[in-house]
Amino acid sequence: MQLFKKTDYKWTFQNIGGATRVKIHSGEDLRHLGELDKKMWTVLSCPVSGLEIDSKSLNYTDADGDGKIHVNDVIATANWLTDVVNDANSILLSKDGIKLDNINRESETGKKLYASAKQILSNLGKDADEICVADSSDSIAIFAKTRFNGDGIITEGSTDDESLKSVIAAAVAATGGTADRSGEQGVSAEQIEAFYTALSEYKTWLDSKPELPFADDTAKAAELYSALDAKVRDFFLRSKLAAFSTGSSAALDVQVSRIEAISADNLTEKNAEIASYPLQHITGKAELDLTEPVNPAWAAQFEALKAIAFDKKKTLSEADWDALGTRFSAYCSWLGAKAGASVESMGADAVNATLAADQKAALLALVEQDKALEEEANGIAAVDRLTHLYRDFYVLLKNYITLQDFYEPSQDVKAIFQAGTLVIDQRACHLCMRVTNAGAHGVMAPASGMYLIYCNCTSKQKPGTLEIVAAMTVGETGDLFVGKNCIFYDRDGLDYDAVVTKIIDNPISIKQAFWSPYRRMAKWAEDLINKRAAEKDAKMMSETTAKMEATTTAESAEKKDMMKSVTQTFDIAKFAGIFAALGMALGMIGSALVAVGKGLQGFTWWQYILIFAAILLIISGPSMIMAWLKLRKRNIAPLLNANGWAVNAASLINIAFGATLTDEAKFPIVKIADPFADKGMPAWKKWCISIVCLIVVLCGLWLGNLCAWAGFKSPLPYFNRPAEVEVVETAAPAEEPVAEEAAVAVEANAE
Repeated sequence: MQLFKKTDYKWTFQNIGGATRVKIHSGEDLRHLGELDKKMWTVLSCPVSGLEIDSKSLNYTDADGDGKIHVNDVIATANWLTDVVNDANSILLSKDGIKLDNINRESETGKKLYASAKQILSNLGKDADEICVADSSDSIAIFAKTRFNGDGIITEGSTDDESLKSVIAAAVAATGGTADRSGEQGVSAEQIEAFYTALSEYKTWLDSKPELPFADDTAKAAELYSALDAKVRDFFLRSKLAAFSTGSSAALDVQVSRIEAISADNLTEKNAEIASYPLQHITGKAELDLTEPVNPAWAAQFEALKAIAFDKKKTLSEADWDALGTRFSAYCSWLGAKAGASVESMGADAVNATLAADQKAALLALVEQDKALEEEANGIAAVDRLTHLYRDFYVLLKNYITLQDFYEPSQDVKAIFQAGTLVIDQRACHLCMRVTNAGAHGVMAPASGMYLIYCNCTSKQKPGTLEIVAAMTVGETGDLFVGKNCIFYDRDGLDYDAVVTKIIDNPISIKQAFWSPYRRMAKWAEDLINKRAAEKDAKMMSETTAKMEATTTAESAEKKDMMKSVTQTFDIAKFAGIFAALGMALGMIGSALVAVGKGLQGFTWWQYILIFAAILLIISGPSMIMAWLKLRKRNIAPLLNANGWAVNAASLINIAFGATLTDEAKFPIVKIADPFADKGMPAWKKWCISIVCLIVVLCGLWLGNLCAWAGFKSPLPYFNRPAEVEVVETAAPAEEPVAEEAAVAVEANAE
């Protein structure tokens, strides 16, 4: 098989989703769909479940019924549609109905579809030149007035013969029946055969009925015997054991203590306990005294059997009991071999009458008449396929070849994998998908690069739980957390109560990335403070508890010594050390600030602004750059793959497109005063505090000599002392010898 065919057909291309894709814009494109290089398809397969499109349309496209729509399924559907439709361009309109004249009667398949469509409209009593999805989908209405519909099932409406109607009703009751295309219960040829087989077997079984030892009371007596058999044999065995061990009669009989234990209770609720007692008192005699009372829990059954089987006897031995069972053996064997039980409810007379009428052949003939219209009925089913695919195939195709509906600018158009809208934290997330495989999502979803919110959704209108994943593409993450309640609206507007179960954290926006380092630092500081506070609290509680326990056991002198020791631990020396450490720390901080201030003295005002901006960029820049890179690479393909799709091309969600997938609440400016707003402090106090803070800041800058550039020098001596002049010491030059010394030297040399 050649997968990649070379073709001269000229395709139209478009830029969509960050890539160049094929654009299907004419019926001629549909005719040549099989020639499109499979490498150019955005999707190679998708599931038939969990999509926002008529499931019948998807199943009609899935020709092999494997639960997946592959490329070959799409091509085969396109070929079938363009063969049976005259105007292939009309398929791209996705209309609910198709004109009968638009069905291609020159095609053999189209000719049958045309005839079947006319038949459907006739059965519905419609005089129309167009057939729609509602017409072809209502099979009950289509076949309601027809006697035969080609499914091989006959109902009471399939005949006017009253005797046949009664047999069909009896067969339905006996076999359970099968739903006919008209919606009524009927029977098939196989069920008719099974019904008559059951009639015959039941009659044969009835005819083999043995002689009944107690006439009409035999069935009841056999039932009573079976219920009492184990209890009676227990009595005979106890009696034999009592005869063997003469001193054991009391132990084998009912214990008085057992009766005393339940005597204070309502004995009607103790029937199970009483039933466990022996059938009659154990005396050692190996026979039942029929004149004496028996266990109350078994008395009614025993008396009923006695009245039927041994009313005149005074005693009952084990041999008598065995003989009674032998009389029932033939009856019990016959009862166990019952056949044709499904028709027993008819009664023996009705069974015999039905067999005598022998109308099986007439019923099977009706089935054959119905089957003769099978081709016509299948044609009606084919019309339903035509109407569904004529309406939905192009919608599927746009979401298959190019994901065009997903990238549609209008929010009224949604892709078939978008399940609805999640409203959470004053935002509406439009990119919501059903989660069909939670395990696969856990592995693949992080690769999408999106901030994802998983929710479990429940609704009173629909059973079960719906699991979705929503992409948050705008705003902040501050109030999003696992366990948060929200509302999900499906494509039909039905609302679900949703609970956040999982969050996959990725950048949402550049703005959010700018502030994220500061949030992380604040979170770190908060966690550190909480941790230290918790440790201190735990330490204080443990020490306090230990001291309290020690205090309760120590002597008063020891208490005084302990208090003295505790007092001594907080002496002035310790506090002096603490204050010294604090002073040193403050001194270091002050020195650092002075050094920084000294270093900044030479800058102008606009340079301070640049320095501040540089600090912000150093802190937030890496986070913003990483966010920008990730936001440009957000990809919906991993989410689709996790749901069983085979996505053949990256489908990016850039920053501009992502902004359209989430809506933020936008409130107008309201000038009406809020009666419940916090009153706060008066404006004059706020102004005073602001002015004082500004003065303090300016004084600090002035004292730190940071305003020297504007002519305001610090009055502190540190900044006003004269510059130290460096003195360089040089060695004095050697002095020349005087004239006298030179003369002395000359004389010495002469001598």
